[in-house]
Amino acid sequence: MENNLKVQTSDKFAVQNTASLSLFLYPSTIHVFARDKNQSITAIHSYERVSWKKLDEILASDSLTKLDVPAKVYVHEALFTLLPGVFFQQGSEKEYLQLAGKIPASPYFFHTTVDSNNVQILSCIPEKLEHQLRERFSELSFYHGSCSFLAYLFKERFNLIGQEIWINLFGSHIYLAGFTDQELSVFNRFEVETKEDILKYTLILMESLRQDRNHARVTLFGSTEKSGITEEWGKSYFANFRLLQPHANQNYGPGLSQDKAPSIFESFWHYM
Repeated sequence: MENNLKVQTSDKFAVQNTASLSLFLYPSTIHVFARDKNQSITAIHSYERVSWKKLDEILASDSLTKLDVPAKVYVHEALFTLLPGVFFQQGSEKEYLQLAGKIPASPYFFHTTVDSNNVQILSCIPEKLEHQLRERFSELSFYHGSCSFLAYLFKERFNLIGQEIWINLFGSHIYLAGFTDQELSVFNRFEVETKEDILKYTLILMESLRQDRNHARVTLFGSTEKSGITEEWGKSYFANFRLLQPHANQNYGPGLSQDKAPSIFESFWHYM
């Protein structure tokens, strides 16, 4: 486990000054962000090539997760669905979510409100995972991992053109969103192995929304050298293609910055 851990701290980091934690559970990585009383990020512990089955070990051994401070957990769980806020009713989670996939035998349901309660992201995790976290933190809240990306898109809504595709690449997965006339039409998650897979899902979405490759704008976050995705590559398929970094709503302590943080969307902007 230690070989998979990368630690970054601000120049003035002191563990006793940690006021809260943000945990990001990705499919094969786990990131722990420590914050001071001003909400500035003061330390980051990143675990690479690790499954959620190792979470107990991390919670017990990590110097940050040993702290009994308020924690927010952002779970990038594959099983989720979006629901209109006006129709969402607590107590009906199983009925809503079973249409999206197989529900664990003993689920813990949670939902995240975005776009001023117009949209609810409903998801679940096994109760065992929820209990592991409850036992460690006395004050804990759960959010679906897609909420940061989705909330960011709603924030940018009035800067959108008529036909938009937005992609957030993280490891071997993407979140894919399609907007028509500034309204969200499709939002989903897919597993991808190559940039050709990303192209495939983008073209399928464009076709289903009847978007034109010569007019629609395609925006991608999370491009890395390993992915092989460049603006030149994107523009060979789409007339209006761009690679971006999110606008920042995160502050870092001295000696820490987004350039040094993990290459995840939440290092720049995330739902608070």
